[in-house]
Amino acid sequence: MTAERVVVIGGGASGMMAAGRAAEAGAGVLLLEKTDGPGKKILISGKTRCNLTNTRDIDEFIAMYGPNGRFLYRAFSLYFRDDLLEFLRRYGVETRAERGGRIFPVSDDAHDVTGAFERYLAEHGVQVRTGVRVTGIEVDNGRVTGVQEGDSTYPAAAVVLATGGSSYPGTGSSGDGYRMAAALGHTIVRLRPALVPLVVREVERARSMQGVSLHNVRLTAYHCPDEEIDVSRTPKVDCGRGIPGRKPQPPVIESRTGEMMLTHFGIGGPMTLLMSLAVVDALEQGPVSMSIDLKPALDEGKLRLRLQRDFDSYGKRSYRNILKGLLPQKMVDPFVEMTGVPPDRRGHEITADERERLLGLLKSLRFNIDGPLPISSAIVTAGGVSLDEIDPYTMESRLVSGLFFCGEVMDIDADTGGYNLQAAFSTGYVAGEQAAIKAASP
Repeated sequence: MTAERVVVIGGGASGMMAAGRAAEAGAGVLLLEKTDGPGKKILISGKTRCNLTNTRDIDEFIAMYGPNGRFLYRAFSLYFRDDLLEFLRRYGVETRAERGGRIFPVSDDAHDVTGAFERYLAEHGVQVRTGVRVTGIEVDNGRVTGVQEGDSTYPAAAVVLATGGSSYPGTGSSGDGYRMAAALGHTIVRLRPALVPLVVREVERARSMQGVSLHNVRLTAYHCPDEEIDVSRTPKVDCGRGIPGRKPQPPVIESRTGEMMLTHFGIGGPMTLLMSLAVVDALEQGPVSMSIDLKPALDEGKLRLRLQRDFDSYGKRSYRNILKGLLPQKMVDPFVEMTGVPPDRRGHEITADERERLLGLLKSLRFNIDGPLPISSAIVTAGGVSLDEIDPYTMESRLVSGLFFCGEVMDIDADTGGYNLQAAFSTGYVAGEQAAIKAASP
């Protein structure tokens, strides 16, 4: 191997794009992957269907990454959704858009995406070595000179660090890149799990409703214990990251309508995942609780009338049977217990106070949050190499010449919907191209 070559560490989405683009730009490229093959995380993304990107316009797209999204404007100006879709089409992968603007391969098979990249790498002569665990990056006089694997060294004129985050370590993302970057003087912004289910203090309550999927409900996170929740402060519209112009007002952290589920440890599902990073960060400052409005289409007044009508109309039915018309089956007995109303009491015997207790739970089923599942269970890692130390025009380190970053190893993360993969592909493209230019320079 010659020193004019680019060495890419990590064979995920950003690493394969970086390797292919560097080779396409004229560099000799060696791609080092520690698992038995590249593209492991691509294969499990979008529940193995691979949510590649999204149809949203650039400003809405950037908003999905929170404040750090501004860093991506340059990369997206050079390589964005249309470029990615054309690249895939060139290698035989057709795509389609679905609900929420999510774009998937028509085949619904992530293997087609990794196959396209494998052909891209082969076409441009990228040398791929698997089962290689890189232990460090060599630097001389402020410029990279090689990559270490145990006692061996791979000479390099430029290095692209594309090792991913710390989530799903089985795919190879076990945090190696953070250690290597820190050893070279880079700041690592605190790592946290993002897009992760949440563990609640009331585990038995959650377990009693385990497996229930809730649709069209409102989930709101509050920066306080559950007994201090003021439901009058619950927003009527969604607010949180990626929702322009709707900044939550404290103590509300985020509020969204959609789908979620109850699990044996707490809460999960799409809405929970979207709100999880804000909750994880808020937990650093104090207690967090979450409230589920099971009937968001009805305000308290309308729901009160609905309940009174139901109890009057079905006066001879038992309380438990009336609840079956209001709740999923698996939530009926827990609600009987929480309201303290005897399950066999007839509808016409239910008091106004008992109806109010039920109304309160329907509008605000509460859980105190103990924390997230471990970072290894998260879809994405938040935190990483500080963006202040990376040039957004080139993805090159501001501290070490010839060292480039791309993908999740950087302090960039986004909501679900194809945004994280698009960021990986775009930053990989820029890092690969610029690494090839750097490798060719004296």
